[in-house]
Amino acid sequence: MALLFPPPLVVVMFAGLMWQLARHLPFGGFAFALQRPLAALVLLAGLGLMAAAAWTLLRARTTVNPLKPERTTRLVTHGVFAHSRNPIYLGDALLLLALALGLGNWLNFLLLPLFVAFIDRFQIAPEEHALQRLFGDEFRAYCMRVRRWL
Repeated sequence: MALLFPPPLVVVMFAGLMWQLARHLPFGGFAFALQRPLAALVLLAGLGLMAAAAWTLLRARTTVNPLKPERTTRLVTHGVFAHSRNPIYLGDALLLLALALGLGNWLNFLLLPLFVAFIDRFQIAPEEHALQRLFGDEFRAYCMRVRRWL
């Protein structure tokens, strides 16, 4: 299964779609007192999770490149990877959640499951296939212990 788009590009495409929805379909708009601070908190959580995951991969001296999973040299199962097999994609989802909150249009929340489904099918599945080939039983055991997202 070929990887279609770099995940950061997928995030940008979904963010652009969210911005367009909020701009052109104002009937889904909402606002509340702590909307911006909550969006900022979710954004920081997403960025922090992504940074922690990237740092863990770099310290393990394995690839961070999502388009070349076959270049993985180690199965990383510690740090944030002990709680999620895909903390960077979870961080991406949090970035989009923060944007949805910040834009204040409930229609944007409908795009979040679409993002998860797209990344799950077209990014995570090929990555997991490559990791299965590389690490076999060790990867299967990891999958039994740690969920794909949360």
